[in-house]
Amino acid sequence: MIYNNLILGAAILFAANLVNRILGFIYQYLIMNYIGSEAYGLFHMVFPIYMTALVFTTAGLPLAISKMVAEKVSVGHYADAQKIFRIALITLFLSGMFVSIVLFCNTSFIVNNFFADQRVYKIFQICTPAIFIVSIASAFRGYFQGLQNMFPSALSQVCEQIFRVIVGFTIASKLLVKGVEWAAVGIAAGMLFGEILGLGVISINYLLQKTQKSFDNRKSYQPSKTIFKNLLTLSLPVTGSRLMATGLSSLDAIIIPKQLQKAGYDPSTATSLFGQFSGTAMTLLNFPSVFTFALSTSLVPAISEAIARNDYKLAQNRCTDSIKYTIIIGVPSVITLFYFAEPLAAMFKSQEVTNVLKLLAFGGLFAYVQQTTIGILQGLGKTYLPLIHTIISSILRIPLLFYLTGTPQWGLLGSSWAYIIGFFCLAMLNIRAIINNTGMKFDCKVFIYQPFSAGVCMIIIINLIKNYLPATTPSYLIAIFFGFIAYIIILKFNGGLNLKDLKKIPLFNRFIS
Repeated sequence: MIYNNLILGAAILFAANLVNRILGFIYQYLIMNYIGSEAYGLFHMVFPIYMTALVFTTAGLPLAISKMVAEKVSVGHYADAQKIFRIALITLFLSGMFVSIVLFCNTSFIVNNFFADQRVYKIFQICTPAIFIVSIASAFRGYFQGLQNMFPSALSQVCEQIFRVIVGFTIASKLLVKGVEWAAVGIAAGMLFGEILGLGVISINYLLQKTQKSFDNRKSYQPSKTIFKNLLTLSLPVTGSRLMATGLSSLDAIIIPKQLQKAGYDPSTATSLFGQFSGTAMTLLNFPSVFTFALSTSLVPAISEAIARNDYKLAQNRCTDSIKYTIIIGVPSVITLFYFAEPLAAMFKSQEVTNVLKLLAFGGLFAYVQQTTIGILQGLGKTYLPLIHTIISSILRIPLLFYLTGTPQWGLLGSSWAYIIGFFCLAMLNIRAIINNTGMKFDCKVFIYQPFSAGVCMIIIINLIKNYLPATTPSYLIAIFFGFIAYIIILKFNGGLNLKDLKKIPLFNRFIS
C-alpha cells in the first residue's frame, strides 16, 4: 500500500502541534493562576533576545538540511545525505556553543543594558544553554524531515512539552516561596529540561534508524566545502526572513500602543488593548495554523524530492493539493472564529477585542495560505522570495498600521485592516511566484467555488440553528458542529472532497482499501 508522504507527514506534525498547543494553554493557565502573571512576565522578558539568538544560531539551517537531504535521498545518494547531516550538525554544534558561551559570559552586560527589570539575571543564565540544545536538536529535525519521516520530530516535541509542563510547574511552585523571580527561574528550568529531553528522544530515534538501515555502504563524492556553501546559500535568506519577522513584531509592539494613545487612549488602556490584541485576538486567529505549519514543514522535502526527480507534474500537484487543503481547513476555521468571537474573547477576559477578532477572521484565510505558500517556495529552493514578498507587503502594511491605528474612529479595527491587507498581499505574491516557477494553474473551481460554496452553506445552517436556540456557549457549539457537518457534505457533493482525496490520508486509506 502506497501512502502519500506529504499528507502523512503533515498529519503527524498536525497532531503533535495540536497536542503541544493544548498543553501550552494548560501550562499558561496553571502558571497564571497558581504562580502569577508577574513570574510569567519576567520569564517572557528574556524571549526577544533568546529568539533572536536562536535565529542567528540556526540560521535557517534545519530547512536547508531538510531540502538537501530530500534531494539526495530521492536519487539514492544516501552517503551524500549522511554527509550533509554531519556537516550541518557540526556547524550547528559549534554555532550553538559559541553563542551560548558568549551570552552566558556577558549576562551582566546584557541584563543591565537591555532589560528594565534586573531580576531576569538568573532566568537569562538558564535560558542560554537552551540555545545550544535547540541548535543540535534542529539538525536532527531537519534530517528526519528531509527523509519525510516526521514521527521523530513530532515525538520529541510532544515529550519536550509534557516534560516542560510537569517540571516547569513543579519547580516554579516549589521556588515561589523564595520569591517571584525564583518562580520564573523554575519556569525557565522547565523549558531547559524539556529541550534536553527532546534532544535525547530525537537522538535515540536517529541511532535506532541507523541500526535498522545502513546508509554508509557507499562513499560520498560531494566535497564538504560545496555542501557547506550550499547549506549557507539556502539558509541565509531564511534567516533574513525570520529576522524580518522578528523585527516587524517588535515594530508592531511599538507602533500600536503609541498610535492608540494618539487615538485618544491613556497609556495604561493602550497597553491593555495591545495586550488583548496580541495575546487574545492574534493567538486565536493563529490557532488553526497548527495545520498550515505542519503542512508547510512537510512541503519542503516533498517538493524538493519531486524537483530532484524532474517530476514537475508531481510538484504542481503537491502545490495545488497543499493550497487546496489549507483553504478547506481555513474556511470553517474563520467562520467559527467569527461566530464564536464573543464567548472566546470573554473566556480570555478580552471582551474589548470581540469585534476586532470578527474582523481579523476575514483575513485569517490569507494568513494560513501565506504560511503554506512560504513552505512551497522554500521547497522549490526559492528561499529569497518570501523575504522579498514580506518586505513588499510590509511597505504597504506599516504605513496603514500607523495611520489607521492612530485614527480615533478606527483604533484596533484599523490595526486589523492593516494586518488583513498585509496577509492578502503576501499570500497573492507567493501564489504568483509559485505559478511562475512551477506552471501550476490557479484553479478557481478548486480554490474558490468548492470551499466557499460549502462555507456559505455552513453559515446558513449556523444562522438557522442560532435563531432557534438561546445565545449560550453550548448553543454556539451545536450550531458550529452542524454547520461543519453541512460544510463536509457540500464539499462531497461539489467535488471538493472525494474518495481520491481521502485515500491520500493514511488513516482513511486503511479503511477504504
